[in-house]
Amino acid sequence: MTALPASPPSHTNQSLTCIARFPNLRALAWNGDQLYAARGYQLLCAQIKNPAEINWQPVGAFHPPFRRKLSVATNLTARLFRDGFHALATLTDGSLVAAVPGAIITLRPGEKDFCITHAITRGTRPLHITAVPGGAVYWGEYFDNPHRDEVHIYASTDSGQSWNVAYTFPKVAIRHVHNTVHDPWANCLWILTGDYGDECRILRASLNLREVEPLLQGNQQTRAVALVPAEDALYFSTDTPLESNFIYRLERTGNLTRLAPISSSSIYGCRAGNEIFFSTMVEPSKANPDQNVRIYGGRSNEEWFPLLAWEKDRWPQRYFQYGNAFLPDGNNNTEFLALSTIAVTNDDMATSLYQWKSGASAPR
Repeated sequence: MTALPASPPSHTNQSLTCIARFPNLRALAWNGDQLYAARGYQLLCAQIKNPAEINWQPVGAFHPPFRRKLSVATNLTARLFRDGFHALATLTDGSLVAAVPGAIITLRPGEKDFCITHAITRGTRPLHITAVPGGAVYWGEYFDNPHRDEVHIYASTDSGQSWNVAYTFPKVAIRHVHNTVHDPWANCLWILTGDYGDECRILRASLNLREVEPLLQGNQQTRAVALVPAEDALYFSTDTPLESNFIYRLERTGNLTRLAPISSSSIYGCRAGNEIFFSTMVEPSKANPDQNVRIYGGRSNEEWFPLLAWEKDRWPQRYFQYGNAFLPDGNNNTEFLALSTIAVTNDDMATSLYQWKSGASAPR
């Protein structure tokens, strides 16, 4: 394993064990025990049951402009030009909706080529795409927005074939949308926005976006991208370069608890089995100088620990991306944690599969 030693404190015997590694692959989304991942502009899928028998099968491909066919050919140029798939949602009818640079693309059941269904004109791509029961799919605009223009959340009700504005944040309300997260226990959406002052919001919305109300807002501790719903509460990590970052627990009653400090900004979180995980990234920040990408794990109000770490590689982050660990979206009903590392020493643009190991002192 190429990760730096990052063992939990000695009074616990929890750990993550690497059981498989796949170079030049980025994990994107779970659908039960099916894991979707991309190699460049090709989408693959594997059933994750027996780690010794993982067989990646081609699902479909996107054919980008010629210059991106060239730039995606090597890891460094792919990082420089932000090539490849960046988000994916699986729909109940078998359709797949994804984000690539400059476009939302859709793959219909039985077809092999993704088609562009929406050209992105502000920014290059959303950070996440979210599907909800009933077939609707959502994504929020993510662009620099220096003048604080209005910001849209787009929706499709025909399996990603067409898109319409479903909700609009008015001018000067927010900078951009970080994430939309489906909550199956509350039958709602959670919308996360940023980046400063009252722009930092966690909002609860109905599945049709006709009702949207802020639950938390107003400071850097409500600036978040990663939020993981669980039956008992919501868990989120903060994403601020201006202050220390933390993992929080937001109860269904509205009570907010700070669970643990983390070493840097965090924009990915997921569930695997009964555990919840968040990753941190390496970005320029006087408040968060750590030069390691880390994985934190825990459960409910129990202790949370840094479990894995990777050192940022030598390539300038301004051009070749921040060190990070991508955690796939979707519903994972396996016990395995999948993650993809980028801009780290020895594990650049690789996907690894981990199994949670816990003994007598682990949370129950």
